[in-house]
Amino acid sequence: MTTTPPTVDVHAHVLLPEIEALVDGLPGLADAKALDARRNGPAALQVNGPMVGERIPRLTDPAVRLAAMDAQGVDVQLVSPSPSHYHYWADEETAEKVYRLANEATAAHCSAAPDRLRGLGLVPLQHPEAAVRALEHALEQGLSGVEISSHAPGREISDPAYEPLWARADESGAIIFLHPFGCTLDERLDQWYLSNTVGQPAENAVALSHLIFSGVLDRHPGLKIIAAHGGGYLPTHIGRSDHAWTTRSDAGSGCAHLPSSYLKRLYFDSLVHDPYVLRELVRAAGADRVLLGSDFPFDMGVDDPLGALRAARLSDADFDAVRGGNAATLLRKD
Repeated sequence: MTTTPPTVDVHAHVLLPEIEALVDGLPGLADAKALDARRNGPAALQVNGPMVGERIPRLTDPAVRLAAMDAQGVDVQLVSPSPSHYHYWADEETAEKVYRLANEATAAHCSAAPDRLRGLGLVPLQHPEAAVRALEHALEQGLSGVEISSHAPGREISDPAYEPLWARADESGAIIFLHPFGCTLDERLDQWYLSNTVGQPAENAVALSHLIFSGVLDRHPGLKIIAAHGGGYLPTHIGRSDHAWTTRSDAGSGCAHLPSSYLKRLYFDSLVHDPYVLRELVRAAGADRVLLGSDFPFDMGVDDPLGALRAARLSDADFDAVRGGNAATLLRKD
């Protein structure tokens, strides 16, 4: 007798006001906020404030979250801190306070319903030497892994300084959720919310390309990396990467295999906002590498993640795998 796997949403956020209280008024915060404002533009900021404000209960109150999950038909969420809590501008002392508080607060939020809420913590990518300590702290809190952005200021995630983080994540089985925050195309995307609609998938594609072409996935084949937003532009345009790898010595020097083959070593959430793109993601990466994701509860997410998944018209087996089977295996949860 086979049991139906739970429906698992791997892309859901929690807001931690105590983090913002911790960094309030510290040197560097004003500059970071100014950069964010320049990147997004005034019109986006005007929308973002009320949008987040009306979602505070769902972002902070476990009971409200669980009721919303019930309405969506979601059994389990993998809850990660809002990426606004990364604070990669912070010095090492402040960064340690941020990640410890984020890890502990996320674990506390999930403890309200441990059978339904699994959590992820943070690591300070701006201080690679502290990354393993932060990961260990997250795991000690009972969290499933950590969430990272697509880069740190002046440092790509292919940087050798992150090798200890990848090694420890591989060894421990920790999940790494790759979720960008901020696009380095800066003011070119400061209108019409291009900072998100173009910036997020571009940052995903760049970060994943760094992991692939640098050989990180060769050296750490057991890494459990989940890319938000379906991995951005990369999975549907990976043919161009394959072409460069086969025709140019500089492009092919860092990784052992065709770039497209590494899609089957990564995981991707299903949040692509287009059923045909989702079908292509399943084809390119494999149905066993795609996980249900909603970006709960933000406006760039989907209120009905199962409806979005049904629209892709996958086979029953693939639908159930994406709906929760894959995530249940990844989280060792049945």
